[in-house]
Amino acid sequence: MKKLTEKLGFALLFLCMIISLFFLGSILYFIVSRGFSVISWEFLTQVPKKAMTAGGVAPAIVGTFYLTLGSILFALPLGLACAIYLCEYSPKSYVVNIIRMSINNLAGVPSVVFGLFGLAVFVKFFNFGVSMLSGALTLGIMILPNIISASQEALLAVPQSYREASLALGATHWQTIKKVVLPTAMPGILTGVILGIGRVAGETAPILFTAATFYTRGFPKSVFSEVMALPYHIYALMTEGTHPEKQTQIAYGCALILLALVLLISSVAIIIRQRQRKYYG
Repeated sequence: MKKLTEKLGFALLFLCMIISLFFLGSILYFIVSRGFSVISWEFLTQVPKKAMTAGGVAPAIVGTFYLTLGSILFALPLGLACAIYLCEYSPKSYVVNIIRMSINNLAGVPSVVFGLFGLAVFVKFFNFGVSMLSGALTLGIMILPNIISASQEALLAVPQSYREASLALGATHWQTIKKVVLPTAMPGILTGVILGIGRVAGETAPILFTAATFYTRGFPKSVFSEVMALPYHIYALMTEGTHPEKQTQIAYGCALILLALVLLISSVAIIIRQRQRKYYG
């Protein structure tokens, strides 16, 4: 009976994996088959032309890269510092448990709420205006709860014996965290970063209020410049375009580029994670 139950369990898991791979493959095939014909060197390197029915989407590619990189550079140090305090320094109390529960709840807040927050705080209150800086900070705050949660799980997964051995050798608490705990937990922390990259690169609602512009012929000149971004560009092409037949094809091309950009940035983080596992795993 136990063997039969085990076989049924494995069969169910295998079936779930096949279904997941089927839908993933279907999405990839749908995007690639409709967008690959649009991809060319001109499409990747030139600015939009003729009411966005010709030319390329280079400003949107650059804008998406800057927004994604800026949000990670803002959220990772802040989220990691918060996780270190909660796991290594904060006393075990009811207040700390409430803080952790609040962080987990913030991870489920709709992205449009973060967009309105960014509009009120960064665009209006700090007077950054609709700019790359406002968009990157808003996206950074949006993924901050995810990075904090992932970092906490990674830090808590480090065996307590590692800390005790380091302290027994005369290391201070901070030296133990810096030299022992963080390197060991880094693969798990980078996993949270990879998931964060995938989320911020594809978000439209937060940058709709804080950073994105419908059309520009140039590249951002400073952090206070408005930027084109691939998610918003796809939305604009599909909802506000005046030449739907041509612009729909361009939208699928943008979706394919966005997918490739996310995979590229995530691959860098995965390579770093694998190296950390090799040395500290």
